[in-house]
Amino acid sequence: MKNISVSNDIIPVGQFKSSLAKYLKEIQNKRNSLIITQNGKPAGVLMSPSEFDELRQTKLFIDSISRGLSNSEKGEVLSTKQLKSELHKTRTGKER
Repeated sequence: MKNISVSNDIIPVGQFKSSLAKYLKEIQNKRNSLIITQNGKPAGVLMSPSEFDELRQTKLFIDSISRGLSNSEKGEVLSTKQLKSELHKTRTGKER
C-alpha cells in the first residue's frame, strides 16, 4: 500500500462525484487510495480491488498469527503426532 499524499489523495466528495471515472482509472493505474471527504472530514476510502485483496490477505494472516499466539499462551498446543493426525484427517476426511 502506497503512502497517502495529502495534496493528491484527499478529495472532497463533490470533486469525486464530478470526476468519478477519472479517479477509478487512477486508482487502477497507480494503485493508490483516495480519501474522500464530506464537510471537511474523512467520509470514505476508495482503493483498487487488488489493493483491497492484498490488505484483506494481510489482515487474515495477522489474525491467524494472533490466534496461534493466543492458543500457545493458553497452553492449547499439539504434539507433532497430534498435528500429523489432524493434518491427515483434514486432507483425507478420515481419522487415523
